[in-house]
Amino acid sequence: MMNAAMNGVANGVMDTAKKRWRNLTTLLERPKPQVGFTPAEVVHRENKWSLLHYRGTPRFRTPVLLVPSLINRHYVLDLLPGKSFAEFLVKQGHDVYMIDWGRPEDEDRYLTFDDVCDGYLGRAIRKIAQTAHSKVHLFGYCLGGTLTTIHTSTHPEHVASLVQIAAPVKFTDDGQLSAWTRAPFFDVDALVDVLGNVPAWLMQSAFQMLRPTMGIAKLVHLVDKAGDDDFLEGFRAIETWANDNVSFPGEVYRRYVKELYQEDRLIKGTFALSGRPARLDAIRVPVLAITFEHDNIVPWRSAAAVVDAVSSADKEHLHLPGGHVGSVVSRAAKKHLWPKISSWMAERDGVAIPVAQVASSAIVAAPSRATRARPDARAR
Repeated sequence: MMNAAMNGVANGVMDTAKKRWRNLTTLLERPKPQVGFTPAEVVHRENKWSLLHYRGTPRFRTPVLLVPSLINRHYVLDLLPGKSFAEFLVKQGHDVYMIDWGRPEDEDRYLTFDDVCDGYLGRAIRKIAQTAHSKVHLFGYCLGGTLTTIHTSTHPEHVASLVQIAAPVKFTDDGQLSAWTRAPFFDVDALVDVLGNVPAWLMQSAFQMLRPTMGIAKLVHLVDKAGDDDFLEGFRAIETWANDNVSFPGEVYRRYVKELYQEDRLIKGTFALSGRPARLDAIRVPVLAITFEHDNIVPWRSAAAVVDAVSSADKEHLHLPGGHVGSVVSRAAKKHLWPKISSWMAERDGVAIPVAQVASSAIVAAPSRATRARPDARAR
């Protein structure tokens, strides 16, 4: 009996090892992950950016706008079937939109911070509000959360609530990015004047320097988990996103670094959007700020500062273990964080739409509606 059990264990270990080796040796032969494929339509397009509307049967009156970081592809919030935050929200009954910032090109070096945060984001919010006849829940991730915060401080009229996830508002912190941008030898004017847009490869190098051993750590983890097909699928999707970088529009970057990182104007109350004061204490809508203990890109105190700064009576800070990306897209996030965000917004919904009335309250198609293309084929 003992020998049979030991042989069974040994055979199981051998089978796992064989599968791990087989998966590793055929990794590059696998089809490219089908990222960003939750059914959606483009309801507005302007310059390089577009507004996506995900197909579903909404139960809640208040629509949700997902605003990803300006310098990353949007589909980190829509990775794979079963691993997509956007898909999850749709299935929970939310009416979901998302901004795809597209790929800035040389001519976009002159876009200003006001163009993006006031113009582009403002038009997306108003488009949704006019279509849904409702205010809008804003979900901002990383720099996307900074943009939604600043916009709401000057234009709160269409905003139902703010969900901020790893979104910096206080830039004088103990993080490496803060230290580097404030270093006397860092000349942001010279960088933008020479390069125009800040190249994706340059920013990617800076992020990699935050954790120089990350590449090795990921490789070790990959080898260890290579026998898990579900893990491999998610790993390859994340790596596809992490290496699909875009440039930072030059003039946006110049002001972002000078007035936010170097001068910390937002938390000081001296930042302005299109000439209007952007004061955090002017924000009175419900706020949920989510931070991560081991976030080396946005130190958690930098993002948590919004809670004390806003004047909202309804505000909450959720602090979790984990890092900047994994904590948002992991299995644990799907099990715990995503339901928390969904229920938080649902509790602050206007009026739930009875199922029998959903068909009669469908959103009217916009004149510019077009079938959504693959994420790597749009806005080239």
